[in-house]
Amino acid sequence: MRSTKLSHFMGLVTVSLGAAVGVLALGGCASLAVWSAPDKAPAAQSSAKARAANDRFWQTLHGGRYDDLPPLLDELTAAYLENPNDAQTAAHIGFAHVWRVSESARLSHRPATVTDDIVLSHKYFSEAVRLAPKDARVLGFLGSMELAEGAVHGDEKLKRRGYFTSIDAKDAWPEFNLFTMGYSLSRLPYTDGKYQDAVAYQWQTLDLCAEEPVDRKTAAFSRYMSKETQQGTKRVCWNSWIAPHNFEGFFLNMGDMLVKQGDPETARRVYADAKLSKTYESWPYRDVLEERIAQAADNVALFRKPLVDAEPRRTMMVNTVFSCMACHQASAPAARPAHELEPGFDAHAR
Repeated sequence: MRSTKLSHFMGLVTVSLGAAVGVLALGGCASLAVWSAPDKAPAAQSSAKARAANDRFWQTLHGGRYDDLPPLLDELTAAYLENPNDAQTAAHIGFAHVWRVSESARLSHRPATVTDDIVLSHKYFSEAVRLAPKDARVLGFLGSMELAEGAVHGDEKLKRRGYFTSIDAKDAWPEFNLFTMGYSLSRLPYTDGKYQDAVAYQWQTLDLCAEEPVDRKTAAFSRYMSKETQQGTKRVCWNSWIAPHNFEGFFLNMGDMLVKQGDPETARRVYADAKLSKTYESWPYRDVLEERIAQAADNVALFRKPLVDAEPRRTMMVNTVFSCMACHQASAPAARPAHELEPGFDAHAR
């Protein structure tokens, strides 16, 4: 009797062990199958449809045509679906979604679903990074979207990943990503230690562009204007075809960040540096800057308000209807320079 029971028990153990081994083997096969799948490789060249869609992207962005985003995104996405290995198209879809959510204050009614643009932007930037891993600009935008999506979904792990992705991007191309990271963090309360870091990143950007420490009180930048270049890593310190008013937009944002920090006097001097630009008189947002200089002291309290209570124009640049356009809207269409016609996306990496 005992022998029969023991045999039955051993049989059950054998079946259970066999099932467990089977499950483990199945799991191992799944992991092996995923691990051995080929990496997604970048396309050798863009299709005619993608080139047309990407040209439309720049025309729409430089023209400040926010209302044209839906058909633009449809055109870009159609090109991507035809060739999902095109890094440039993937990145431009990510940029377009960022623009739509960043300047959604333009909408008469801002729906809750506008946050879906953050999720989509995150996805397309992650694809662009896979296809163009040497482009630190795209890595910086990916970090910003990880931070943003983590905040939307209350996902602390994703927020921390976004922070460290941004750190990696900052280390890879500081002249570009010190600003990108600081701009993303400028939404934080002024009492947050990382907000203070974000302000420091703006000063560090100026130090790199000037190639020496910039005076923290006078913020005098006129002596460095002769360093303007369109070559190398420091080209992003200045205006370019991609960002026709990058210089002016940088100082507008930095001034806003100093106001929120509680230093309107230094902020006025930083705002005034935007006037050093050769294109200042044609900048579509120079009236905003003039108002900022006049209202700096009063704006300290306004810039510290929660976004839900903020005034549409007198709020941090990152929350305004010109959060992207302050740098990217062109006063007049310009021909794309020869160095922007280089094939491939990694060609622009550094």
